[in-house]
Amino acid sequence: MKIATFNINGVKARIETLCDWLDDSAPDVAILQEIKSVDDGFPRQLIEDRGYTLETHGQKGFNGVAILSKLPLEDVTRGLPGDDADEQARWIEATVVGDVAVRICGLYLPNGNPAPGPKFDYKLAWMERLLARATALLADEMPALMAGDYNIIPQGMDAARPQVWRDDALFRPESRAAYRRILNLGFTEAFRTLEPGAGHYSFWDYQAGAWEKNNGIRIDHFLLTPQCADLLTGAWIEKDLRARDKPSDHVPVWVELRP
Repeated sequence: MKIATFNINGVKARIETLCDWLDDSAPDVAILQEIKSVDDGFPRQLIEDRGYTLETHGQKGFNGVAILSKLPLEDVTRGLPGDDADEQARWIEATVVGDVAVRICGLYLPNGNPAPGPKFDYKLAWMERLLARATALLADEMPALMAGDYNIIPQGMDAARPQVWRDDALFRPESRAAYRRILNLGFTEAFRTLEPGAGHYSFWDYQAGAWEKNNGIRIDHFLLTPQCADLLTGAWIEKDLRARDKPSDHVPVWVELRP
């Protein structure tokens, strides 16, 4: 089972890029972030025509997450537990039923800038809720993963110029500590486990020639429960996608799972 996470940065603006990517790269499951569309406005037919089941948790103009799957989806839920008043569309879950059932959690973690401030407080509070959900996933003792745009630069090696990000919400000590608390529950960070070297990024700003200079950061991650990590056979970043027309500022990150 090949699974990709991809911050599409507006599904309507990049529907041709998305469809071409689905045709060429053919993920079994795709987890999307920043669809920036209400559920009814998502160009559903173009996805379903390619053999995908589609589940969305959308929001007008902002945020929004989705799961696309060529395999059956069961028990779909929307919204990260822990705050019924939170209206931001940042979390979706479903069980993908293949040779083995895997619980897929797609997330778009808050950016948190400017920091300090209310947006940063919201980011850290959201991560506390994520910690609670991660703990529950581990207790279920089934293969499960949490994947998406974490808006977290875990280590200095995950940025081409870490000094530039020192005071940014993506790299502040509080953000990285919250991420480590989740990881240290017993999750495996798929890409870093299989690729320990520096120089690998999943996001490049549109400004100042960041792509041409490879001035990137790695903020799109897969965290796997132990039962899911036992199935892991590959993890990679599809960097070449950035060269296409109307690219997102992110590129897809992949894992491969085999029973």
